[in-house]
Amino acid sequence: MDPKELFSTNLIDGKIVASHIERQCSPLPSVIVIGAGISGLAAARSLYDASFEVTILESRDRLGGRINTDYSFGCPVDMGASWLHGVCNENPLAPLIRGLGLTLYRTSGDDSILYDHDLESCMLFNTDGHQVPQQIVMDVGETFKRILEETGKVRDEDPDDMSVQQAISVVLNSHPELKQQGLSHEVLQWYICRMEAWFAADADMISLKTWDQEHVLSGGHGLMVEGYDPVIKALAKNLDIRLNHRVTKISNGFNKIMVTLENGTNFVADAVIVTVPVGILKANLIEFIPKLPDWKVAAIADLGVGNENKIALRFDKVFWPNVELLGIVAPTSYSCGYFLNLHKATGHPILVYMAAGRFAYDLEKLSNESAANFVMQQLKKMFPDASDPVQYLVSRWGTDPNSLGCYTYDLVGKPEDVYDRLRMPVGNLFFGGEAVCMDDHQGSVHGAYSAGMMAAENCQRYLLEKLGHVQNNLPLVSVVRHEMLETTNIPLQISRM
Repeated sequence: MDPKELFSTNLIDGKIVASHIERQCSPLPSVIVIGAGISGLAAARSLYDASFEVTILESRDRLGGRINTDYSFGCPVDMGASWLHGVCNENPLAPLIRGLGLTLYRTSGDDSILYDHDLESCMLFNTDGHQVPQQIVMDVGETFKRILEETGKVRDEDPDDMSVQQAISVVLNSHPELKQQGLSHEVLQWYICRMEAWFAADADMISLKTWDQEHVLSGGHGLMVEGYDPVIKALAKNLDIRLNHRVTKISNGFNKIMVTLENGTNFVADAVIVTVPVGILKANLIEFIPKLPDWKVAAIADLGVGNENKIALRFDKVFWPNVELLGIVAPTSYSCGYFLNLHKATGHPILVYMAAGRFAYDLEKLSNESAANFVMQQLKKMFPDASDPVQYLVSRWGTDPNSLGCYTYDLVGKPEDVYDRLRMPVGNLFFGGEAVCMDDHQGSVHGAYSAGMMAAENCQRYLLEKLGHVQNNLPLVSVVRHEMLETTNIPLQISRM
């Protein structure tokens, strides 16, 4: 074949499409990675270290995707992912975090009823501004555990899936002694609010069948004190990354794939790894030619995409108590709320209000100023003399055209093989991102990272076999070690002030 090759003459959607795309041949296999989030960077890093020709196309004007460390407060504030879920050496991100010397602030041990926080460093208030006695918080927490245990029995007795909310209703109707009244009812709603935050979805949307089947690593949960940005920068070092390159079409030809940007520019490679959020795939913002097979389309449709937003407030001084979590209880989980106290973890006078599910979408309907004002109203219910913030930040993940949500969750009635189908390649088209990770680590940063590594390894094996390079000196991804990973003797730096 001539060094300038004919891209394809294929039968696509019943039409003969001839594309004369000129491209200089490379002696090494070439891969395009779509998306510069941690999954895409992990995939590209692995292939680059294995001497592949790799190009990353990213629609945003920055790296990180749903990781977004903001420095406008004069210190790092993660407005997207901010926790390492599983502070242990078994976490696939641990070697990189160790090598970079990053500090983790542990907010919970294993099996906390609040998921990523311990109850001991939590203070709740009602809407009148009165603190909820800690004994009530503890007692309702025990009741909530019992309710969740009973939902397991509901699941065992009913072959049909239902929502977690429906199962809780069944339990409370069957066990009236577990029903809560007055302030205790509001505290129970707050616990449900925290559960919804874990999934970034309302309880009436979450599958009872799988909600507690997630494999959570040991060691509890740790905030990245310096933010996730150092991890992103380390993975991105020396990679060919094209920002502001929004992909709108992927055309699979004979042995080559052409990727088209919104401005009409084309890139051609031997394979493509797609790591865009599932929200983008569900919205059909990327056209696939030929169309993705029905089983892949169904897998995308069968998953839910949750939404969680943060409103970060920086103050001149600290006026709140020295606990990690400040919560507001209310008659419904929708009306409950909570603040993460970054001062306890980082020493900076910052509170971060967090909202999930429908409430997160409703907050996005407000202007940034209105959203900040709403949050301050909530804060002043707890602390009437609260000073106004000197700065604020507002995330909008649900309407962000580059994400359309935060991370995946299991819809009611989800087929058991949906994740297997989602991660399965289509020829030389591979898929990464948090949703396709193995071992039920969806929605986590380490899950997204490991999914990128897995996609890269599968892509490399496919290309080396197809191109006849199996016996050459190109190393397999699985044995490639990034320089920051050679740090097995350095412990994780964990604090809890």
